[in-house]
Amino acid sequence: MKLAAMFKMILAMSIFGSIGFFTVKTGVPAIELVFVRCIFATIFLSLCWLLTGHHKVEVWNKRELLVTLICGIFLVLNWVFLFKAFEQMSITISISIYHLAPIFVLILGSLVLKERMNIMSLIAIVVCFLGSILVVGTNGYSSLTDLVNSGFIWALLAAICYAMTMLLGKGINQLSAYAMTFVQTFIGIIILFPFIDLSKFDNLTFFNWLFILGTGFIHTGLVYYLFFDSLRKLPTSVISALVFLDPAVAILLDIIIVGFRPSLMQIIDILLIFSGMVYTLVKPKKNGKYETIEGNLNP
Repeated sequence: MKLAAMFKMILAMSIFGSIGFFTVKTGVPAIELVFVRCIFATIFLSLCWLLTGHHKVEVWNKRELLVTLICGIFLVLNWVFLFKAFEQMSITISISIYHLAPIFVLILGSLVLKERMNIMSLIAIVVCFLGSILVVGTNGYSSLTDLVNSGFIWALLAAICYAMTMLLGKGINQLSAYAMTFVQTFIGIIILFPFIDLSKFDNLTFFNWLFILGTGFIHTGLVYYLFFDSLRKLPTSVISALVFLDPAVAILLDIIIVGFRPSLMQIIDILLIFSGMVYTLVKPKKNGKYETIEGNLNP
């Protein structure tokens, strides 16, 4: 069972790593694409929820339902901001900044949950933020508007919303993964509906629709099924390691297929970001051993 769960997690994170490539091929703006994604996810995962019989034994708690709804808002905003970042900067740089989320979990945990932060954690935060600023590059950004238009702010906002999803998800224990995701994606449909411009779906090619369907059914429905089905069967240490497959696949596809060529400085900055991330996911104990951070690692 552990091997099957590990295979599902590897497959889920590898598939999700290609979402940036699919997103730029859909020809649809971020809000409209997330709206479609929420519809497909709600249909697919509600069917899984019903077919597995989890709906019969679901435990509904008012507090958890409220937390799930708030978590869903941050999850949807996370998708919108990430897709907007893909529209304005390379997938490699967007993903690198986006995966600052564990750093924001560390910061928010110290501020909101009063968790203690040691000197090494502070160094990890400084290293990651330094890398995220430098990886965008400073040439050509003469104003704050230029920096915003580069996609940097969108990727940063996506990371913050991702971190909020992780923190809030830690408080959801009774609802099944299917029920939780159904509520989150359904609330996404309601939130985004007033902002949808249906004309954005006009004049799309057959291949555009293939990538849209892929983003909905594969990257949302299938990936979430594989992810949640394996999540509770694997130790956090394994999950923390496999989560790096997502950015690794994204960066490789950006380089091999899209043709992005990072400069030497950008490569160094990306390494700075991920080295800081490694520390936040695997924290050293005082006795020299290591422990992993528990958290909701939703893709």
